[in-house]
Amino acid sequence: MDYHSDLFSDHSLLIYKDKTLLGLLPANLKDGKLYSHQGLTYGGLILTVTIKFKYVLECFKTLLQYLENEGIKELVVKQIPSIYCSHPSAELDYIFYKLNAELYRKDILSVIATTTEDIKFSKDRLDGVKRGVKNNLIVKEEYTFDDFWNVILIPNLDRKHKTKPVHSLDEIKLLKQRFPNNIRQFNVYKDNELVAGTTIFETKNVAHSQYISGNSKKNMLGSLDFLHNHLLCNVFNRKAFFDFGISHDNDGKVNEGLLYWKEGFGARSITQDFYEIDTTNHTLLNSVFS
Repeated sequence: MDYHSDLFSDHSLLIYKDKTLLGLLPANLKDGKLYSHQGLTYGGLILTVTIKFKYVLECFKTLLQYLENEGIKELVVKQIPSIYCSHPSAELDYIFYKLNAELYRKDILSVIATTTEDIKFSKDRLDGVKRGVKNNLIVKEEYTFDDFWNVILIPNLDRKHKTKPVHSLDEIKLLKQRFPNNIRQFNVYKDNELVAGTTIFETKNVAHSQYISGNSKKNMLGSLDFLHNHLLCNVFNRKAFFDFGISHDNDGKVNEGLLYWKEGFGARSITQDFYEIDTTNHTLLNSVFS
């Protein structure tokens, strides 16, 4: 996370029992609150595979006690969506309930279980794939990001939303250097002209489209439908899940058109929860066990 360390006051924490590391909380301080790191898409407490519920409870209680002693009155946690966990892990959902944690935000992610045999594309998406075939589109995995960022992504975000990509071109290049097998770029070409693309963040279980964008002819060409048909059917068809990400506008409302497009591939919604926790509430965990 040091590539954007200048933007955050890091306060990441390691939790030990004796000399054994049990948990890790990537975190930053802002305005007197501790946030599960705002520079990460997914956050929360990272636990060892073999940890038992009793020690998860002790980890979180110890964490809150530490924060209270440091004068930090509130912990803000964004949970890790279930598909990104290597093992079933919902202990914190129960602990947050016992802590009277406030659920202040809930996002929906559009996800496909790619190994499910009965997934069917909608007629609109199939028609888009056919247009891509008719227009002789070609998908290539590229190892540079310059063209997609400068020709497609940055101009589109500026024109539509007056925003920039979360990652600058230099930052995404640096991340690619550090995680060469986990960040991948797929571009779509029409007669050697770049017309669309997506940047994939890949984990053990999930392929996630971090950025998806096409030029003004994307609907006529079917470029994004053609691209994702190729990814779902050929590249990531053995991955457990394909995550299109959220479809929320800046005001928190769901972008119905974007969600409709993702659901046309067979995607369905899961949630990511965001909690605010009063650190003094750690005493509520004293009576969990009978």
